[in-house]
Amino acid sequence: MNASLAPDVAIPGISGARSVADAPPTVANARHPWRWVVSAAILVLLAQFAHGLVTNPGWDWPTFAKYFTAQSVLSALKVTLELTLWGTALGFLLGTLLAVARLSNNPVLRVISWVYIWAFRSIPLIVQLLFWFNIAYLYQRLSVGIPFGPAFFSFEVNGVISGFSAAVIGLALHQAAYSAEIIRAGFLSVDDGQLEAAAALGLPRWRQFRTIVVPQAMRSILPNATNEVISLFKGTSIVSVMAIAELFYQVQVIYGRSGRVVPLLMVATVWYIVLTTILSVAQYYIERHYAKGAHRTPPPTPLQRVRQKVRDIAAASAAAPRGATR
Repeated sequence: MNASLAPDVAIPGISGARSVADAPPTVANARHPWRWVVSAAILVLLAQFAHGLVTNPGWDWPTFAKYFTAQSVLSALKVTLELTLWGTALGFLLGTLLAVARLSNNPVLRVISWVYIWAFRSIPLIVQLLFWFNIAYLYQRLSVGIPFGPAFFSFEVNGVISGFSAAVIGLALHQAAYSAEIIRAGFLSVDDGQLEAAAALGLPRWRQFRTIVVPQAMRSILPNATNEVISLFKGTSIVSVMAIAELFYQVQVIYGRSGRVVPLLMVATVWYIVLTTILSVAQYYIERHYAKGAHRTPPPTPLQRVRQKVRDIAAASAAAPRGATR
């Protein structure tokens, strides 16, 4: 029967009640008791862990506070950031060239790029670092000139490739192999039809690459690229085998003298967490920038959400009549 033709049925005991036909439907709330039990158990475990952090003397927070901003630790942190910056810049620059070579129509470039990626992904990073650190055992002098002909100038390898330079070369070459595949996957994610349409409009190939391919490919490249940068930042600790005074090496030196292993490890851990968090925030805003091509109105940032919530609360307070209760 049509609801508009149903007779009004008053609810007994309530004067002026609406008819059953006009009453809104009632949806029974689903109960999830185990969800609350699991949540309570997790909160209890977190509370116990936090209590242990505060009360357990083994953490030795005074020693942590003493060395967290020590000059030696900050200098080592600077070295870590420099290794990350140079490894990322050179690695992604070479990775872009390798990705373009793998996507080219030249079979020689494709094979060379594939062999490079295969080789440097197969060899452990520590082996690559130690190889470049000891390159002078193979080549005492290097020369630049005509292949199989006269040299224009030569130089001593030990005088040019220091420990820091060897670490940068090893990190960059290792990073290039992984970043090449990330960038290639981003390029492949762009629909070929868009390039065909751009070519039909007469756009030059460089403009097609810069204005069509890159903005769309970046949405696929950025998440994985940021993971690689963060992995490289933490992976710089492996150069401690080359006695380079980066963050982890300096922490090892300090706790080797003082014997305070746990608080010094926490110094390195907290610095890694802080800088990784900064990289994650930067990733969020860069991804939001490149999402403009897919969303007319980008979603609000966390800060914008907080501001909007404050404005909503203020507006609701101003609109409520004086003395009214909710």
